[in-house]
Amino acid sequence: MRPLPAVIFMSRWLQVPLYLGLIVAQGVYVVLFLKEVWHLVTASMTLDETNIMLVVLGLIDVVMISNLLIMVIIGGYETFVSRLGVEGHPDEPEWLDHVNAGVLKVKLSMALISISSIHLLKTFISPDQNSTHTIMWQVIIHLAFLLSAVVMAVVDRLTTHTHPAHFHEPAVPQPVSTPLKAQD
Repeated sequence: MRPLPAVIFMSRWLQVPLYLGLIVAQGVYVVLFLKEVWHLVTASMTLDETNIMLVVLGLIDVVMISNLLIMVIIGGYETFVSRLGVEGHPDEPEWLDHVNAGVLKVKLSMALISISSIHLLKTFISPDQNSTHTIMWQVIIHLAFLLSAVVMAVVDRLTTHTHPAHFHEPAVPQPVSTPLKAQD
């Protein structure tokens, strides 16, 4: 391989510290989750149903963000850096065997919509804690997530239907044709 393409190809390894940083962020979310569970358990006798529901929705939110982190860490590393080499491992995520940039975008958009839905639900459960302006912007942001997911799905659908061989079949080397020699 020529030097410049080799350097460009090796530059993908610069993403490794980013994925390691996301693993640290996931550890922070684990600590936050445990803190919220502790708060729920210790205050369960003094909280009313609405507040318990808000805490539980907060726990679900942390889990969903953690799932988003896992998708980005594992899917991003597998797609953009290097293969993980976990084929056949009993704990291999089922989605990992067909992950690509398109699948990753759809999974991430669905995770963002789910997280936004949880935040919106928390807002609707306790609307008196938010201004009308804040609620309006949360709804607009949620609708923007929904619209962008629909647009990504349509683009993905059009792309895979237009060029299905690029997405579903392995590349097969084509025979090289040679010009015919002129007959004497």
